[in-house]
Amino acid sequence: MAAVPSRSEILSLFRSLLRISGKFPDYNIREYVRRRAADGFRENGVLTDASSISSAFADGKSQLEVAKRQAVVYSLYAPKVKSIMDIGTA
Repeated sequence: MAAVPSRSEILSLFRSLLRISGKFPDYNIREYVRRRAADGFRENGVLTDASSISSAFADGKSQLEVAKRQAVVYSLYAPKVKSIMDIGTA
């Protein structure tokens, strides 16, 4: 069984998920990844069992790897026209 991750490891995972969300060129996908990360951490914040915490952390790490791969794929096929939501921030 894997060791229970420390608070700093959990926060580092959360920051990594938020950081990778910024790499998506599309506003809708970017916000979805941010919202999904925040909802997942909020939902799992009540876990107290060591095995369930380790399981949720491992799932988060795998989701981070998926998000990293998807960010690369989305950047290869980014739309030529910016979203109306991106025009104000560019």
